[in-house]
Amino acid sequence: GAAGVGALTSDQLRALSTADVAALTTAEIQAISTTNLATLTTAEIAALTTAQAQALGATGVGALGSDQLRALSTQDVAALTTAEVAAISTDNISLLTTAQVKAMTTAQIAGLDTAHV
Repeated sequence: GAAGVGALTSDQLRALSTADVAALTTAEIQAISTTNLATLTTAEIAALTTAQAQALGATGVGALGSDQLRALSTQDVAALTTAEVAAISTDNISLLTTAQVKAMTTAQIAGLDTAHV
């Protein structure tokens, strides 16, 4: 469950396969600490469902590295809340792919501040 996933060390989380990560519930995804989110590979991030990507929350999305952010599908990016998009660092927002930026909603774009653009 979520408590068990939240208690995993970074080494234990790294030991999970891409299929294991893809099978986590949204509650289990939410339980991963921001420190441990950094241990997820780009393949694991790419395997997340849209619901799992949304479950990262603003803090989780903000903690993702540039490679991890680029691994999100366009559907995942389009499904992020305005708060989640705004949590992406100004350095990382510029590294999103053209397809990811095109997938953003008007509300997501409007939620960015001037430092993001």
